Amino acid sequence: MELITKLATLADAAKYDASCASSGSGGRDSRRSTGMGSTERMGICHSYAPDGRCISLLKILLTNFCIYDCLYCINRHSSNVQRARFSVDEVVQLTLNFYQRNYIEGLFLSSGIIQNPNYTMEQLILVAKTLREQHAFQGYIHLKTIPDVDPLLIQQAGFYADRLSINIEMPTAAGLAQLAPEKNLPAIHGSMAVLRDAIDEHQPPKTTALTPVKRTAKPKQRRFAPGGQSTQMMIGADSSADSLILSASQTLYQDYRLRRVYYSAFSPIPDASQQLPLQSPPLLREHRLYQADWLLRFYGFNVGEIISGGHHGMLDLHIDPKLAWALQHREFFPVDINRASSQQLLRVPGLGVRSVQRILQSRKQQRLRLQDLKKWRISMPKVMPFISTFDHHPSVALLDSAHLRQRFLPGPTQMDLFAG
Repeated sequence: MELITKLATLADAAKYDASCASSGSGGRDSRRSTGMGSTERMGICHSYAPDGRCISLLKILLTNFCIYDCLYCINRHSSNVQRARFSVDEVVQLTLNFYQRNYIEGLFLSSGIIQNPNYTMEQLILVAKTLREQHAFQGYIHLKTIPDVDPLLIQQAGFYADRLSINIEMPTAAGLAQLAPEKNLPAIHGSMAVLRDAIDEHQPPKTTALTPVKRTAKPKQRRFAPGGQSTQMMIGADSSADSLILSASQTLYQDYRLRRVYYSAFSPIPDASQQLPLQSPPLLREHRLYQADWLLRFYGFNVGEIISGGHHGMLDLHIDPKLAWALQHREFFPVDINRASSQQLLRVPGLGVRSVQRILQSRKQQRLRLQDLKKWRISMPKVMPFISTFDHHPSVALLDSAHLRQRFLPGPTQMDLFAG
């Protein structure tokens, strides 16, 4: 098979992994595909480096042959798709050629399972090792870690990759057993624990002003997986409610210190099993889960606060989760911008982490007015009902009004992708 044909096949096959891709930019359907370079389809995707830079990655599979038969996966063993496999040298040369032409800044490499998990992981590591040691490649590398592999392989991978990820796919063991019988949730958790411990073990020592700096002529050693680990959870392939999904994510963050949990809305696949839904869930559900995930990680919320019992464990698709919480807890508002704590301010709809930091810093110098907030490009229509300032006091009638929620509902063509 010609290299360009392999590239088209294996780049397209990699599009289903959301662990490094942009999300929420359009409808998805695995039965259709578009040209290389689309962030939703195949080829070059966008991710974020450990220092926060947005970078372009060559996103491919080593092979789409697979001994597993996960029902939701188009590359499953029983799927009738065109198969291809790169050699290690072909992936290395593709990465270097794309990099030298300034098309990419790194590589995202995953694979179907061939022979056994350990053999597959060895091949992925060999690609990264060859790039690093033989070609002095300093670009970003994200390796997909195969579940249930030898812990020594996980530790070896961390010395060559910037980030490692192990896809959990389903929030429950029952869902995984139903749709991916060869996979095992405790084994996946075990691999995550091995990676967490390895990352902790290889953390650079903390230095203080009193710690002497040792100067050496030795070459600088690469850090162990500086981008940490991440995972992907599929949304809508089983009946798991949003509360269950977010509870699983909260556990992953707490127990394994994951950097990110990516949510991927299930998309229909050819020759699908009757156990799978016929249609994908609303893409807006995926977006609301990302917003709720942000509240868990940076805003001090817990799952019980984000999802109320009135929606049967599901997020409100019409308004963002923080606004939904504020409307259900109007007794906490209005919040005095000049006196409230950081945690109180973080619960105000329309105020993000940076806005709160700016408020806390600025009010040390002056009493803040409404006009001060307008200068910081804060969404004033969303913020004003929930705050008070030196010159602004919302009426109790406004907060108690049954029409307040109606004011925030989007129009037929609107979607607030950047809610605070």
